[in-house]
Amino acid sequence: MSMKLELNNVELKAGDQLKIKGLIHHDADRFQIDLGCDAEDLALHFNPRFHDDTDGAVVVCNSKTDGCWGDEKREIHNPLHRGADFKIVLKHAGDMFEVELPDGQEVQFQNRVGMDVISYIRITGDLKLTSFKIC
Repeated sequence: MSMKLELNNVELKAGDQLKIKGLIHHDADRFQIDLGCDAEDLALHFNPRFHDDTDGAVVVCNSKTDGCWGDEKREIHNPLHRGADFKIVLKHAGDMFEVELPDGQEVQFQNRVGMDVISYIRITGDLKLTSFKIC
């Protein structure tokens, strides 16, 4: 069963972090964490996929402006596994986003749209969310 958490009117500024813990379903296909101002304007779309047709298990990052996707950034290194607990820390570093993965590796994604304040957060997909914290 896919879960969905959607928050509006939040205030995630440069220097702030979003800490997420959860359990990936044993039959997961993918999940996503979106940061932006609404569903059509996303500064960061973080999307671990567990069975991608091109690359197998991969982490895809992207941005979306006025409903149009940008160019995907694909990370072949994906330490997230079906059926496993995870902790991800997303850091808003101003001109980029830094995503700390469970194995300590970090994915960096440029803040292409120059969004200073994130007011929309959506977490959805094949996972069970156990902890969510903005700090």
